[in-house]
Amino acid sequence: MRATGKIILSTVNFESDAAILVDGVVVPVRVLRSARARSYRLTIDGARGGLRLSLPVRASLRKALAWAQDHEGWVRAQMAKQPAITPLAHGAVFPLEGRDVQIHWVEGATRTIRLESGRLEGDRLLLGGAAEAVGARVQRWLVTRAKAVLETESHELARDHGLIVASVGVGDPRSRWGSCASSGAIRYSWRLILCPPEVRRATVAHELAHLLHMNHSTAFHAAHRRIYGADPRPAREWLRIHGAGLHRYRG
Repeated sequence: MRATGKIILSTVNFESDAAILVDGVVVPVRVLRSARARSYRLTIDGARGGLRLSLPVRASLRKALAWAQDHEGWVRAQMAKQPAITPLAHGAVFPLEGRDVQIHWVEGATRTIRLESGRLEGDRLLLGGAAEAVGARVQRWLVTRAKAVLETESHELARDHGLIVASVGVGDPRSRWGSCASSGAIRYSWRLILCPPEVRRATVAHELAHLLHMNHSTAFHAAHRRIYGADPRPAREWLRIHGAGLHRYRG
């Protein structure tokens, strides 16, 4: 049975958390008000799950949600295209630097997370501790590993090309894999640690090229290729095809 258009609404600070119904199921809506918005805009929030609804600052939230509810068919079709969420729990398989790794929780084992490579069983991530905390701990381990690897690669590659990186940080942005400020501070998505090494390295080279050119000019692309040492287009194509799927893994 199709939803009847019921709207669920609550307000939190300057943003609002709400929901619409799709086939009778509550779908969370993250509402963002923007001074630049001139109309409503509805998108799938692949990283957090649910929907994002952008609207002008003074627009009626109730009317905007009613508009979103009227697009139930579009939401249904778009959500069907999204990859299924994979919790980082015992037994889950996720990619680490392009290789499949299975999470293996052992009751009574030490809390320390250990990566074990095996020819027969494949790569495993072993850990003990509280079973209910496995997902959060594995994600923290991945973030820490990503920070260390990306920081090392950024400084080494920068030094090889006479560049200076002020700082390296990681986060979990929804729409970009890296950013470079004019100050020399670089931030990456921690999910790059899930990519094959050559894809991650091409992304590092991309941000380092921005230390020379804060744009995407012909000169920038030439610098990107020079710093990477190869044609970066295959890596960019890999991210275009597989990048969205990396957001399915959550602690």
